[in-house]
Amino acid sequence: MSYSTLITGPERRRRWSEDQKEALLAQAFGPGGNVTETARLAEVHTSLLYRWRRATLAPVQGFAPAVLIGEADQPPPPPPAGPAIFVELPGGVQVQVMADAPADLVTAMLRALR
Repeated sequence: MSYSTLITGPERRRRWSEDQKEALLAQAFGPGGNVTETARLAEVHTSLLYRWRRATLAPVQGFAPAVLIGEADQPPPPPPAGPAIFVELPGGVQVQVMADAPADLVTAMLRALR
């Protein structure tokens, strides 16, 4: 005699579109959002929402296009005058940050070079 098991309830492996993921992330992490409540309503574990957020915020790997401005045989323009911070990263990479540089730009640059 063979027995079969009938599993009822939500399917274990659901496929979420990018739009659905973005909507859930906005609901969970947006202003007034609640990760636990959003996960409960969507019938997913909170770790899935955090995984989607990490994937969304992860830097894109690959090459960025470079644009050459001016003649190649001309020397580069001198750096702007003013106060600056010199940062030396592991591996010998050196970065000069001007005092008037926007904080979010500096943060993004340093994270990309890390």
